[in-house]
Amino acid sequence: MNYRFQNLLGAPYRGGNVVVTDNTLLISPVGNRISVTDLLKSETTTLPCQSSSNIARIAASPDGAFLLVVDENSRCLFVNLRRRVVLHRMSFKKPVAAAKFSPDGAFIAVAAGKLLQIWRSPGFRKEFFPFELVRTFAHCDDKVTALDWSPDSNYVLAGSKDLTVRKGRILMRGESNLNDENGYMLHTGKWELLKKDFFMQAPAKLTACDYHRSLDLVVVGFSNGVFGLYQMPDFICIHLLSISREKITTAVFNDLGNWLTFGCAKLGQLLVWEWKSESYILKQQGHYFDVNCLAYSPDSQLLATGADDNKIKVWTVSSGFCFVTFSEHTNAVTALHFMSSNHCLLSASLDGTVRAWDLFRYRNFRTFTTPSSKQFVSLASDQSGEVICAGTLDSFEIFVWSMKTGRLLDVLSGHKGPVHGLMFSPPTNAILTSSSWDKTVRLWDVFEGKGAVETFPHTHDVLTVVYRPDGKQLASSTLDGQIHFWDPIEGLLMYTIEGRRDIAGGRLVTDRRSAANSSSGKCFTTLCYSADGSYILAGGSSKYICVYDVADQVLLRRFQITHNLSLDGVLDFLNSKKMTDAGPLDLIDDDNSDDEEGVDKQTRGNLGYNLPGSMPNRGRAVIRTKCLRIAPTGRSWAAATTEGVLIYSMDESFIFDPTDLDIDVTPEAVDAALNEDQPSRALILSLRLNEDSLIKKCIVAVSPADIPVVASSIPFRYLQRLIEALADLLESCPHLEFILRWCQDLCKAHGLSIQQNSRNLLPALKSLQKSITRLHQDLAETCSSNEYLLRYLCSTGTKQ
Repeated sequence: MNYRFQNLLGAPYRGGNVVVTDNTLLISPVGNRISVTDLLKSETTTLPCQSSSNIARIAASPDGAFLLVVDENSRCLFVNLRRRVVLHRMSFKKPVAAAKFSPDGAFIAVAAGKLLQIWRSPGFRKEFFPFELVRTFAHCDDKVTALDWSPDSNYVLAGSKDLTVRKGRILMRGESNLNDENGYMLHTGKWELLKKDFFMQAPAKLTACDYHRSLDLVVVGFSNGVFGLYQMPDFICIHLLSISREKITTAVFNDLGNWLTFGCAKLGQLLVWEWKSESYILKQQGHYFDVNCLAYSPDSQLLATGADDNKIKVWTVSSGFCFVTFSEHTNAVTALHFMSSNHCLLSASLDGTVRAWDLFRYRNFRTFTTPSSKQFVSLASDQSGEVICAGTLDSFEIFVWSMKTGRLLDVLSGHKGPVHGLMFSPPTNAILTSSSWDKTVRLWDVFEGKGAVETFPHTHDVLTVVYRPDGKQLASSTLDGQIHFWDPIEGLLMYTIEGRRDIAGGRLVTDRRSAANSSSGKCFTTLCYSADGSYILAGGSSKYICVYDVADQVLLRRFQITHNLSLDGVLDFLNSKKMTDAGPLDLIDDDNSDDEEGVDKQTRGNLGYNLPGSMPNRGRAVIRTKCLRIAPTGRSWAAATTEGVLIYSMDESFIFDPTDLDIDVTPEAVDAALNEDQPSRALILSLRLNEDSLIKKCIVAVSPADIPVVASSIPFRYLQRLIEALADLLESCPHLEFILRWCQDLCKAHGLSIQQNSRNLLPALKSLQKSITRLHQDLAETCSSNEYLLRYLCSTGTKQ
């Protein structure tokens, strides 16, 4: 039960600015969270800290150690990036349009409304109020929109909406103010306009811009999705390309200036482009609308998502990257299912088709249809993968196809409402179970053709149904907020959990009643058993995901999926000051849409498969959980929410390595550790240095009795390099039994991690397998020849 937040999938970028640190780390805001992408390793992680609303601006320190995060409510977080923890919090009095660290990292310039404030960077100091306001410049007549520092950190430039650029000097304590007029403007030289150039992109507006000082390059992005790269000061256009049809909301260089990063908030798109070779380094795009369904692969390494944007995306769970997108569906994707082969994915959609996807060739190799167009909302397949079943929204029927031929085998009728739940009974897969809004759960014998063999009646509409992994228990949730547990063999109701109070929480802006008195949303729309069947996860139209103990019917834990006040349904009590005669203040759009930098409020008409009696919330995003899935290994689970796909895991995704704090990681330090009889420390230091000879030297220096202890102390990040070194040693080292013991103890200590990340470790594991196989063949040939030689010698000895 020790699940912790691990990652956020489905949305690499949602608005605001992005920054690049250490030349390869891309930091981007995703709602009220921060995503960090390693462009070299192709891995994305999400920081566990959250802000109170959507993030508007971020700024990173020059050394990449600290991150300043400011949200739409002007609340600020000061984050230690390397430890992924919040060090300090504060609030600004005005909305922040820009923020930037000085080149020496000592100060932070913040554009708050018409003011330009200079704050001293807190660093690691432990103080009651670490933010110290050094200076405030209040000479702009309108909002400050852009700022930049001089290389020596003594001057700051500020651009404002009053069409002026002002230059100010940062005065320290005791320093004279002789050269300043009013403490702000410097008149040591005469400034005049030398040249004016035009981009010629009318009627599009310039929406993003960045300048690289050493290369003298300018990159600009426009509202029509076009970006341009210009060489200054001659204004020579190097590239002018279109990457989107929507507004480019951010454009930034990396430190070396060879990579350009672009973000489109409306599409959730993030691109990193190398302008010299004209190739993509990163190309990620999230779902445009909410994710409806999830499916884990049998090995728990892949996660498939389907959404209202008609697309299916397949993600690698360990890296957080989407590696394939299927867009053949013409309507919302409502259900997904992985086949037991791990290389085939099934999807159901409102467009009336069920499609089978090949994850080797990335193609749609089979499409299942019906004589007349239907809308499918549920999907199931037996263990063998020979029978495919799908439930409909409009005709209340269940269609059965053959996987091999694609032929329609049977149509199961009997339900009087939409069939939203469908599942085969594990482990025999002999019975198909369906749930419907007609207040029943039905059991069908698909293979014998007997139709419905049993019906479990309920008092309210049944929203979903799931089997316990051993197949001896059935759970169904109803519209009145209850979870019913049935014995499918005896056909008896075992017990019931009342969950209305547990899932209740959060009040919509449009609600006329308080959260305690409101009846809407107090039900579970998705259920999921744990791998051992001891507890069950339940989620619905609420900010909570509840975990219940099945045997005792008690609430074990509640996960609050977000603290983002930008979403509706997070606040328990509304502020009466925000209620006006025209309605809630948050629903009144009084801003110019061209000036909005966040995500446009994405609205879509009612698709017809929401809960009975549900009402749209006038386009304002409402927090909810649409789908829950637990990994087959039981070590992690995923939730499809309004903010994206949240991954919770028992495995510690962030491992702090104490050797990272050492400045002198040198070969001499490795030798010193070996001399001090610290083989584990010596091996980790050699793996950090990535010196092949040192790694092999440290491996051989470990005594056979200490191999299990040293193997278990190796961090997972160095596992691949260690396996490669062992594979090389098997080819050249004479100590065969010693190296084989290393391999055995390494697999014992890290077997679970190797299994969960086998795709990433596959090249190293294959080379190790190849070395062991070759060694086995050589030993077998040697033993065979020796055996024949001994037989010959023995036979000749007896003859003499």
